[in-house]
Amino acid sequence: MSAANTVTEQLTAAGRAIEHDSFAVIDREAGLHAYGEAQWQVVRRMIHANADFDFNGLTAFHDGAIAAAMSAILGRRSRIVADVEMICVGLSAPRLAHFGLATHQFISDADVIAAAQADNTTRAVQAMRKAHRGGLLDGAIVGIGNAPTALIEVVRLIREEGARPALVIGMPVGFVSAAESKDLAAALDEVPWIVIRGRKGGSTLVVAAIHALLGLAEASERGNA
Repeated sequence: MSAANTVTEQLTAAGRAIEHDSFAVIDREAGLHAYGEAQWQVVRRMIHANADFDFNGLTAFHDGAIAAAMSAILGRRSRIVADVEMICVGLSAPRLAHFGLATHQFISDADVIAAAQADNTTRAVQAMRKAHRGGLLDGAIVGIGNAPTALIEVVRLIREEGARPALVIGMPVGFVSAAESKDLAAALDEVPWIVIRGRKGGSTLVVAAIHALLGLAEASERGNA
């Protein structure tokens, strides 16, 4: 029998039981879906994060998204670049440490704020530009959960300046450019992506998706996948 994950599971038997029971409820109530097994583990954890079954259908995957995530995580040479601090804080430090993943976000840096004011852009745009200048986007898992302008800028950096993230997780929430930014990301063929179509999203969804990917990576590492 294959061993269970230990790094990416709840630390107590009671916690694990609650989480697994929750997943069983989601599986039962969601019914049929069009996702592959690994994709469903990502979508199911996103549903678990906020009890919204709309993500069964709204979540879209590039064909190479799961494989790209596994390569980046298991290669232990990647990093997480986020649009906001909330994503970095929400991610499990022990789980990230197991895979040697550092997190980066620049939304409140003084130079980012100054550049946004000078150029009449958003801090999120300038934060992505700073990450690119620092060589942090290439090979990274980029998680955008708050700012549509950050996702739009990442798409531009990929298309116009040759940035090559390992994976773009595009899930900004909102009413201005949120849906459009995700449509732009989903049109990329240069890099793999995972997006939530429409207005829904948020940093908690990015965290949930990354935690699911880390769980898949640990299962692969332990020979369970």
